[in-house]
Amino acid sequence: MHTVFAAADDTGAAPDCVVMLPAAFCAAEDFVREGFVAAARARSLPLDLVFVQPTARHVTDRSVLTRLHEEVILPARARGSRAWLGGISLGGYLALGYAARHAGELAGLCLLAPYVGSHLVTGEIARAGGLGGWQAAGCDDDEERRLWRFVKSYDRRQLRMHLGMGRDDRFANRHRVLAQALAAADVDSVPGGHDWPTWRRLWENFLEHRFAPHD
Repeated sequence: MHTVFAAADDTGAAPDCVVMLPAAFCAAEDFVREGFVAAARARSLPLDLVFVQPTARHVTDRSVLTRLHEEVILPARARGSRAWLGGISLGGYLALGYAARHAGELAGLCLLAPYVGSHLVTGEIARAGGLGGWQAAGCDDDEERRLWRFVKSYDRRQLRMHLGMGRDDRFANRHRVLAQALAAADVDSVPGGHDWPTWRRLWENFLEHRFAPHD
């Protein structure tokens, strides 16, 4: 897969590596153009950044998850870095799909305005009164239900999950369903829609909340 790697410095692997997947019809280079690397460097954070661009075929046949595992996450861990995986929109959906299979390889998830499936499944969850009452039947062959089963069983003591959402995002109602499964401190809600200015602000908040030193 095509990747753009931005090392924290030239002294070796950083303690943490954040791997990000783009939204549909976006490229790995868009993260650089939109200031994601600059935001980390402005804060002098010891973070290696990897922006991954799967092909449409990788997404369709789900080989993206295997390739992420073998080509990106395991090498980051082998270098001695803790691996965070995240994405925007479709990229967030793929990150959740990876975590549902390989949560033990990750230090955390960074989900910015993630696509979390159709309104059919979130409607089921709402009618069940939330994830607690939802029965995740038929998950093995249904990727959306597999993801929501993972969210339902999510344990923040084993994996940190950060959700960033724009309040005017077209997927905001589905994001709120996901937010209900998380601690309030793990959800960042800002004004904005499904666009790069909002995603950039959410990324900056993620860096501040998760990696910036606090007195």
